[in-house]
Amino acid sequence: MTDNVIVERQGLTATVTLNQPAKLNAVSLAMWDRLGEVFAELDQDLDLRCIILRGSGERAFSVGADISEFELHRNTADKAKAYGKRTHGAMSKIVECRHPVIARIDGLCVGGGLELATTADIRIASEQSRFGIPIKRLGLVVAYAELAPLIDLIGPSNAKEILLEGQIFDSARAYDMGLINRVVGDDGLDQEIEATATRIAEGAPLVARWHKTFTRRLLSPEPLSEAEQDESYACFATEDFQIGRKAFLAKKAPIFTGK
Repeated sequence: MTDNVIVERQGLTATVTLNQPAKLNAVSLAMWDRLGEVFAELDQDLDLRCIILRGSGERAFSVGADISEFELHRNTADKAKAYGKRTHGAMSKIVECRHPVIARIDGLCVGGGLELATTADIRIASEQSRFGIPIKRLGLVVAYAELAPLIDLIGPSNAKEILLEGQIFDSARAYDMGLINRVVGDDGLDQEIEATATRIAEGAPLVARWHKTFTRRLLSPEPLSEAEQDESYACFATEDFQIGRKAFLAKKAPIFTGK
């Protein structure tokens, strides 16, 4: 199963690849489990600055759950609940990962594949990419844990359009909805992904992690505690702040240490 979820490291960036191109990178239950393990492991790598999540090949980011497994794993409500607990656990590991995650989308990004893409911090797609969650045709619903990130990203009206109409739409419409951050030409996708990862990696890693945490926290309705408010100022006690301040005054590029 490690061959179906591949992890590669280059410098400060890791790439996690769904590697089942013959099935348009459909995600088996074992692959969901492995995704959760991979992101839990990467979360603990403090030398890392950025993670790219992608599908193998040019035909699909992912078409979501492997439907061929449904008869075994989702043929009753109880089994579906157990299945959902494992898939939602994997998605939560991506959302909660301390490192910024970029979804590289090329080709189909539909069903659970689109839901998976919403767990990333930034989504960049090629012009040829296609999006949608046409599960009305299967008689299935999107569970609360999967629907919440979608609504947080594009709002309830757009989310309902996707789910109620069940259409497959292009990158331009996905961009208009706010589902993806940018669209690039098919030939320029890898260059844009690399440039984005480089920009992220050049920044202070502690700051990127704080911004992820703060953004996620502000989506919760509970009021901020005094301790949480005070965390906004913790950056001033870091080595990276001193490095950044001195580099700015010296008109040099900062080299952050993550401390």
